[in-house]
Parts: sequence; C-alpha cells; structure tokens
Amino acid sequence: MTAKPLISVVDDDAAIRIGLSSLIRSEGYEVALFESAEAFLASGASGKPGCLLTDIQMPGMSGLDLQARIRVEHPALPVLVMTAFPEEAMRQRALSAGAVCFLSKPFDAQELLRCLRRALGER
Repeated sequence: MTAKPLISVVDDDAAIRIGLSSLIRSEGYEVALFESAEAFLASGASGKPGCLLTDIQMPGMSGLDLQARIRVEHPALPVLVMTAFPEEAMRQRALSAGAVCFLSKPFDAQELLRCLRRALGER
C-alpha cells in the first residue's frame, strides 16, 4: 500500500487548520499545518509531492502571493485556494494562476474532498 500524498494546509485561523486536518486525515492523507505562508515556505514542504490548500487573506504574505510563488518554484504542486471573502476578481486571479479549486468558506466537506482528489489525479 502506497502512502497518501502530503496535504499542506496554510491558514492563520487555528480552528480552521485543526478542522481541516481532521477531515483530511480521516480520508487517509498525511497533513502538515502552517499558520502563515512564510511558515509553509520555510518548512520545505513546498518541495514535497502532494497538494497545497491555502487561505487567501492572512497577515504577511497572502494566499494568492503564495500561489504565485509556488507556481514559479514548484509548478507541479497543485494549489487549492479558500477564502471567507469571495470576490470575483480574486476567484479569477486564483483560477487563471492555476488553482485547481476556489472554495468559499464555509464549504462542504465533500466539495473539498472532491477538489483534493481532482488535484491529486485520483478518482
């Protein structure tokens, strides 16, 4: 049995990180949690196969800026973007930059899991 990919969750809200971790782990994935884009980048997790799930609005580097950096440094890493403040311009920016999904908080757990499976090429 092969190990499931690493899902990196970047969100400044600890409750969101913990909730997402529980959901993602329940599906058998390995999860790494980060309170900021900067912490994620410093960890080296961006170079590991898997998927990045990032919030947009965070102190410091935004999720969209993180996505842009990942696209340059690790273009094969799929990115899912989430926000509590969905705006069409943000959605367009994220999707045109290659985001697999744009999720508006609160989102359905099954919607997130479908996005993860799509990002990882699973059925």
